[in-house]
Amino acid sequence: MSIFGNGYPAIDLAGSRVLITGGGRGIGQATAELFARKGSEVVIADVDIDAARAVAVALSGRAVELDVRARDQWDRVVADLGRVDILVNNAGVMPAGPFLDEPDVVGHTTIDVNVWGLIHGMRAVAPAMIERGRGHVVNVASLAGKIPVPGLAVYNASKFAAVGLSAATRLEFADHGVSVSCVLPSAVRTRLSSGLSLGHGMPTVDPEDVAAAIVKTCYTRRAEIAVPRYLTPVDMALAATPEPALRLFRRLLDGDRALHPSDEKTRATYESQVRAISERLEP
Repeated sequence: MSIFGNGYPAIDLAGSRVLITGGGRGIGQATAELFARKGSEVVIADVDIDAARAVAVALSGRAVELDVRARDQWDRVVADLGRVDILVNNAGVMPAGPFLDEPDVVGHTTIDVNVWGLIHGMRAVAPAMIERGRGHVVNVASLAGKIPVPGLAVYNASKFAAVGLSAATRLEFADHGVSVSCVLPSAVRTRLSSGLSLGHGMPTVDPEDVAAAIVKTCYTRRAEIAVPRYLTPVDMALAATPEPALRLFRRLLDGDRALHPSDEKTRATYESQVRAISERLEP
């Protein structure tokens, strides 16, 4: 890699094949829409094939059914596509509630989707990217990969893992012309946060904001980007702040809100959907 510029072979988004997991709604859908406007060939992958097809039809793209926990499904999808220029590892789940109350099966699903989904995806597409000498991977993590949140302990663990995984694979792939970027959104107005209290001092963004950051990494190839951008140095700020001050700050921002849904019925619906995913595949 060169000292100046990003040092990676440029990728022309027009005509590039972009595989987006969790593309049937939320951040994935917004990302697919933005790539399509750039002239990319979008492949919408989702465990909910009906949602994937709806997005694909609207964008003249392609829909594939994919449970990111299953390596054999990844291999079939990638073999069928033949070439993936950009992989957006976006699929994720976010159960909330007290750590000791979370069923083991839900914790396993969180790790399997949020961590093993990324691992399987990169191992499925990176070898061909390396062989071609170009390619880009975007792992959608979260600022919860830098900031611990009561009520999101296992989710925190999965996103801390995603940040570290992205940083290490970036170093391994760099000399082969393949870049890995990690996007870290704050709270996002999607199904994952349904029933939880947003705003009130917590930076909150829309799926389109995250999509814009994902697409931007295809040009900058930055290692990490927070959404909103001004939160990028937040981990360093937290490390330098005395714990009593952090506790006060958390109280002022209702830092325990993930433990107490503002809409219990809506949140329960999402949590039941996560449990359904847990039962869908024996990892």
